[in-house]
Amino acid sequence: MRTDRPSPEPPETPAAAVEAAAPEPESAAAAGPEPAGAPRRRNRPEKKVEITDPKAIRALAHAARLEVISELYSTQSSRTATELAQQTGLTPSAMSYHLRALQKWGIVVPAEASDDARERRWKAAGTDFAINSGGAVAGPDFAVIDIELDAFRRRASAYARARDEHRQRGGAEEAPPAVLLASNLLYLTAEQRGELTERVFELLRGYELEDPTSIPPGAERIATMWSMIPDDRTLPEP
Repeated sequence: MRTDRPSPEPPETPAAAVEAAAPEPESAAAAGPEPAGAPRRRNRPEKKVEITDPKAIRALAHAARLEVISELYSTQSSRTATELAQQTGLTPSAMSYHLRALQKWGIVVPAEASDDARERRWKAAGTDFAINSGGAVAGPDFAVIDIELDAFRRRASAYARARDEHRQRGGAEEAPPAVLLASNLLYLTAEQRGELTERVFELLRGYELEDPTSIPPGAERIATMWSMIPDDRTLPEP
């Protein structure tokens, strides 16, 4: 999922993003040859769903709805309300309510039912999802960012607990570690911001599976987050 806010002098591409899927196709040549037997990476028709209506953005400021969007758009697989309810800790009836709300804004759609389906299945309305508030002051997208940051903290805390329990049982350390958090301070022009954004998305996209249901042996589900934002502690000019 991508949250875009133009900077005071907006570049042609967004200056800030929270990403779940990359927006532009990548050629097979750019991705490089895959080793024999490797899982095929994403190469499917692209359909970007972009939300600009402030009311729709406000409707997304709910942790369960954002988790549903992340799950359906990242996996490109269908899920029932019961399956999503188990993942988010809600009741199936509450999840059905949230799914209908997301359907209203064109974010999710009913999936094709199988022959033995007893419950409606839902899928993403596209391959990529973006929120663009147009740079409004105190835009509702900030509430979405807060929820995404809370999800990051939840994952980090859960990982820390699992790591400590693993160590207490005498387990070996991971190499390389499964959690990485890095930060940099850069001086970028509007053009460079756009270029860096697209290069990061292109790199992430190269690791997405063409068939999300065909997970390679040994692969672990990993959540990624990337952001770019003007520094609030800019040094005064000499």
